[in-house]
Amino acid sequence: MLPRERILETASVLFHKQGYNSTGINQIILESKVAKASFYQHFKSKEDLCVEFLKRRHDYWFNKLKEFISESKTAKAKILSAFDFLIFMNENENFRGCSFLNLLSEIPVDNTKVLHVIQSHKTDLRDFFRQYLIANMLADHIYLLFESAIVESQLFRNQWPIIESKRIIKEILH
Repeated sequence: MLPRERILETASVLFHKQGYNSTGINQIILESKVAKASFYQHFKSKEDLCVEFLKRRHDYWFNKLKEFISESKTAKAKILSAFDFLIFMNENENFRGCSFLNLLSEIPVDNTKVLHVIQSHKTDLRDFFRQYLIANMLADHIYLLFESAIVESQLFRNQWPIIESKRIIKEILH
Protein backbone atom coordinates (compact mmCIF):
# COMPACT_ATOMS: atom_id res chain seq x y z
CA MET A 1 0.00 0.00 0.00
CA LEU A 2 1.31 3.44 -0.92
CA PRO A 3 2.17 5.92 1.87
CA ARG A 4 -0.81 8.18 1.12
CA GLU A 5 -3.16 5.22 1.35
CA ARG A 6 -1.56 4.00 4.58
CA ILE A 7 -1.90 7.48 6.10
CA LEU A 8 -5.57 7.70 5.10
CA GLU A 9 -6.33 4.17 6.27
CA THR A 10 -4.64 4.77 9.63
CA ALA A 11 -6.30 8.15 10.11
CA SER A 12 -9.68 6.68 9.20
CA VAL A 13 -9.39 4.00 11.86
CA LEU A 14 -8.05 6.40 14.51
CA PHE A 15 -10.47 9.27 13.84
CA HIS A 16 -13.38 6.86 13.91
CA LYS A 17 -12.19 4.99 17.00
CA GLN A 18 -10.54 7.70 19.12
CA GLY A 19 -11.98 10.89 17.70
CA TYR A 20 -10.34 13.71 15.80
CA ASN A 21 -8.94 15.71 18.70
CA SER A 22 -7.56 12.64 20.47
CA THR A 23 -5.61 11.59 17.40
CA GLY A 24 -2.33 13.36 16.78
CA ILE A 25 -0.33 13.61 13.59
CA ASN A 26 2.62 11.87 15.26
CA GLN A 27 0.44 8.86 16.11
CA ILE A 28 -0.83 8.72 12.53
CA ILE A 29 2.73 8.91 11.20
CA LEU A 30 3.94 6.22 13.60
CA GLU A 31 1.08 3.80 13.01
CA SER A 32 1.02 4.27 9.24
CA LYS A 33 4.80 3.70 9.13
CA VAL A 34 5.64 6.74 7.04
CA ALA A 35 8.19 9.50 7.46
CA LYS A 36 7.01 12.89 8.69
CA ALA A 37 8.12 14.40 5.37
CA SER A 38 5.99 11.84 3.54
CA PHE A 39 2.96 12.81 5.61
CA TYR A 40 3.39 16.48 4.76
CA GLN A 41 4.06 15.67 1.13
CA HIS A 42 0.53 14.24 0.93
CA PHE A 43 -1.32 16.38 3.46
CA LYS A 44 -0.44 19.96 4.37
CA SER A 45 -2.23 19.70 7.72
CA LYS A 46 -4.33 17.49 9.96
CA GLU A 47 -7.32 19.49 8.72
CA ASP A 48 -6.57 18.53 5.10
CA LEU A 49 -6.26 14.90 6.18
CA CYS A 50 -9.60 15.21 7.97
CA VAL A 51 -11.28 16.57 4.84
CA GLU A 52 -9.94 13.66 2.80
CA PHE A 53 -11.03 11.19 5.51
CA LEU A 54 -14.57 12.63 5.47
CA LYS A 55 -14.77 12.52 1.68
CA ARG A 56 -13.73 8.87 1.70
CA ARG A 57 -16.12 8.10 4.53
CA HIS A 58 -18.90 9.76 2.54
CA ASP A 59 -18.20 7.58 -0.50
CA TYR A 60 -17.87 4.42 1.58
CA TRP A 61 -21.04 5.13 3.55
CA PHE A 62 -23.23 5.97 0.56
CA ASN A 63 -21.92 3.03 -1.46
CA LYS A 64 -22.76 0.68 1.42
CA LEU A 65 -26.19 2.29 1.86
CA LYS A 66 -27.04 1.97 -1.84
CA GLU A 67 -25.82 -1.62 -1.87
CA PHE A 68 -27.89 -2.36 1.23
CA ILE A 69 -31.16 -1.01 -0.22
CA SER A 70 -30.61 -2.27 -3.76
CA GLU A 71 -32.91 -5.28 -3.35
CA SER A 72 -35.83 -3.13 -2.20
CA LYS A 73 -38.39 -2.51 -4.93
CA THR A 74 -40.54 0.37 -3.68
CA ALA A 75 -39.67 3.80 -2.32
CA LYS A 76 -41.16 2.83 1.04
CA ALA A 77 -39.09 -0.37 1.16
CA LYS A 78 -35.93 1.56 0.28
CA ILE A 79 -36.55 4.08 3.05
CA LEU A 80 -37.22 1.35 5.60
CA SER A 81 -34.14 -0.55 4.43
CA ALA A 82 -32.08 2.59 5.06
CA PHE A 83 -33.00 2.25 8.73
CA ASP A 84 -32.00 -1.42 8.63
CA PHE A 85 -28.70 -0.18 7.25
CA LEU A 86 -28.21 1.86 10.44
CA ILE A 87 -28.74 -1.27 12.51
CA PHE A 88 -26.17 -3.06 10.36
CA MET A 89 -23.67 -0.20 10.77
CA ASN A 90 -24.16 -0.11 14.54
CA GLU A 91 -23.46 -3.83 14.73
CA ASN A 92 -20.36 -3.54 12.56
CA GLU A 93 -18.99 -0.34 14.11
CA ASN A 94 -19.93 -0.90 17.75
CA PHE A 95 -22.40 1.99 18.00
CA ARG A 96 -19.72 4.54 17.11
CA GLY A 97 -22.35 6.73 15.44
CA CYS A 98 -21.90 9.17 12.61
CA SER A 99 -18.31 10.11 11.82
CA PHE A 100 -19.54 13.45 10.49
CA LEU A 101 -21.50 14.40 13.59
CA ASN A 102 -18.74 13.10 15.85
CA LEU A 103 -16.26 15.35 14.08
CA LEU A 104 -18.64 18.31 14.10
CA SER A 105 -18.53 18.30 17.88
CA GLU A 106 -14.73 18.39 17.82
CA ILE A 107 -13.93 21.12 15.31
CA PRO A 108 -13.79 24.83 16.11
CA VAL A 109 -16.79 26.86 15.00
CA ASP A 110 -14.70 28.75 12.45
CA ASN A 111 -13.38 25.62 10.70
CA THR A 112 -15.43 26.13 7.56
CA LYS A 113 -13.29 23.79 5.47
CA VAL A 114 -14.34 20.71 7.47
CA LEU A 115 -17.82 22.10 8.18
CA HIS A 116 -18.59 22.35 4.45
CA VAL A 117 -17.71 18.68 3.92
CA ILE A 118 -19.97 17.68 6.82
CA GLN A 119 -22.80 19.86 5.53
CA SER A 120 -22.39 18.42 2.04
CA HIS A 121 -22.68 14.87 3.39
CA LYS A 122 -25.85 15.73 5.31
CA THR A 123 -27.33 17.52 2.28
CA ASP A 124 -26.69 14.40 0.19
CA LEU A 125 -28.41 12.29 2.84
CA ARG A 126 -31.39 14.64 2.88
CA ASP A 127 -31.51 14.46 -0.92
CA PHE A 128 -31.34 10.67 -0.69
CA PHE A 129 -34.71 10.65 1.09
CA ARG A 130 -36.12 13.36 -1.17
CA GLN A 131 -35.50 11.23 -4.26
CA TYR A 132 -38.01 8.67 -2.98
CA LEU A 133 -40.79 11.01 -1.88
CA ILE A 134 -42.66 13.72 -3.73
CA ALA A 135 -43.40 15.71 -0.58
CA ASN A 136 -40.20 17.38 0.57
CA MET A 137 -41.63 18.01 4.03
CA LEU A 138 -42.23 14.30 4.50
CA ALA A 139 -38.74 13.47 3.22
CA ASP A 140 -37.28 16.02 5.62
CA HIS A 141 -39.27 14.51 8.47
CA ILE A 142 -37.83 11.07 7.67
CA TYR A 143 -34.34 12.55 7.31
CA LEU A 144 -34.65 14.11 10.78
CA LEU A 145 -35.87 10.81 12.24
CA PHE A 146 -32.93 9.07 10.60
CA GLU A 147 -30.44 11.56 12.05
CA SER A 148 -31.93 11.39 15.52
CA ALA A 149 -31.94 7.59 15.38
CA ILE A 150 -28.20 7.64 14.68
CA VAL A 151 -27.45 9.92 17.61
CA GLU A 152 -29.80 8.24 20.08
CA SER A 153 -28.63 4.73 19.21
CA GLN A 154 -25.05 5.87 19.80
CA LEU A 155 -26.03 7.50 23.08
CA PHE A 156 -27.88 4.46 24.42
CA ARG A 157 -25.72 1.90 22.60
CA ASN A 158 -28.95 0.25 21.58
CA GLN A 159 -30.97 -0.30 18.39
CA TRP A 160 -34.32 0.76 19.90
CA PRO A 161 -34.20 4.36 18.53
CA ILE A 162 -33.79 3.00 15.00
CA ILE A 163 -36.47 0.37 15.46
CA GLU A 164 -38.87 2.96 16.88
CA SER A 165 -38.13 5.44 14.07
CA LYS A 166 -38.77 2.70 11.54
CA ARG A 167 -42.13 1.91 13.22
CA ILE A 168 -43.09 5.60 13.04
CA ILE A 169 -42.19 5.74 9.36
CA LYS A 170 -44.27 2.66 8.59
CA GLU A 171 -47.24 4.52 10.12
CA ILE A 172 -46.49 7.74 8.24
CA LEU A 173 -46.05 6.01 4.87
CA HIS A 174 -48.80 3.38 5.35
